[in-house]
Amino acid sequence: MYYIYVLFSQKTNRYYIGSTDDLQGRLKHHNAGSTPSTKTGAPVWEIRYTETVPDRAAALKRELEIKKRKSRSHFEWLIQKGN
Repeated sequence: MYYIYVLFSQKTNRYYIGSTDDLQGRLKHHNAGSTPSTKTGAPVWEIRYTETVPDRAAALKRELEIKKRKSRSHFEWLIQKGN
């Protein structure tokens, strides 16, 4: 099982979209500053949204669909819809 996730950092007021098969491990990785694209927001990234998909190919496809929107309002809509 894979997850698509949206993280938010209050420190930078930014969202980050990714996919993984280990959600909690990936969050720890982001908050440790080990990922260059999220390093400036560490250590306060929090999960705001998740989706579950059956495999890595589906996860990468869905992640790209979300990223193509490149819209903060779309990310916030997804988060509201998911809650």
